[in-house]
Parts: sequence; structure tokens; C-alpha cells
Amino acid sequence: MTTFGLSDLDSIISERSAADASTSYTKSLLDSGVERAAKKFGEEAFEMVIAAIQGDKAALAAEAADVLFHFLVLLRASEVPLVDVMAVLGGRTAQSGLAEKAARKS
Repeated sequence: MTTFGLSDLDSIISERSAADASTSYTKSLLDSGVERAAKKFGEEAFEMVIAAIQGDKAALAAEAADVLFHFLVLLRASEVPLVDVMAVLGGRTAQSGLAEKAARKS
């Protein structure tokens, strides 16, 4: 079984960013700019929080998928490559979370 990951989704978003906005939601969202992409990300994050509070696991999984999609669209609209985010995350996981958080404050 092949595992579908964030890099796979990022590749799909990259491909769709070259599509025609009249046939691609992804392209139309990207064409709308960072502000619109950020708004959609926030909306989906809020819906995910509600699903978690309600204890609805199926809705939480669906909303989490929406959050991941809109997160990657927002990164692309902001011209921040996923590899940059993963590099930051990789650096943070090299130490304990508490130590990493304390280091950011200094």
C-alpha cells in the first residue's frame, strides 16, 4: 500500500496551479491571493476545532484534510515552499519541545 503524504498533495497543488481558474478551485484560490487563501485556511481550521470539540471523528478527519489542503495552498500563495516548513520542523524535533520553545524566547 502506498502512503499518500503532504508532499504528494503539494505536488497536486503545484500541478493545479498551472490550470485554468475556470476549471480549478485550487487555481482560482491561488489567483485570489494570500488574503483569500488565509481566510479559507482559518475557516477550515475553525471547522476542524468544532469537529474535535464535538467528538465527531469522521468530521474531524474530513476537516483535517481540508486544513492540510488549505495550509498548502496558503504556503504556495505566500511563496513559502513546503520543504522550508519541513526544515524548520525537522530542526525543532531535534530537541525536546520545551527546550525548543525556550530557545525561541531568547
